[in-house]
Amino acid sequence: MITPRQLGDIAHWAETHGVDYAALTHLRQVYPGLYFTHCLDDDINDAEPVLRGVGINLYLVDGRQHCLRLTDDFQVATGVVLAVAAECVDS
Repeated sequence: MITPRQLGDIAHWAETHGVDYAALTHLRQVYPGLYFTHCLDDDINDAEPVLRGVGINLYLVDGRQHCLRLTDDFQVATGVVLAVAAECVDS
């Protein structure tokens, strides 16, 4: 389970520090037991972000049945996808 407050804190931290391997490592240490990954927001189809941030959208992951899928249910969420908006990626 992930709370809306945790998701907001994660978004704020990512907006401030960026999203890279070091950021994911930090988040995994702060939130042990949660799954974290990142991608470009364009890589996610047919799903609305649970939280829209500045240059980053956050999606919840449900991994309870050993097959990851996106969810909007905070109660079953086991992880977070940090999806960087394409217009914010350096070329």
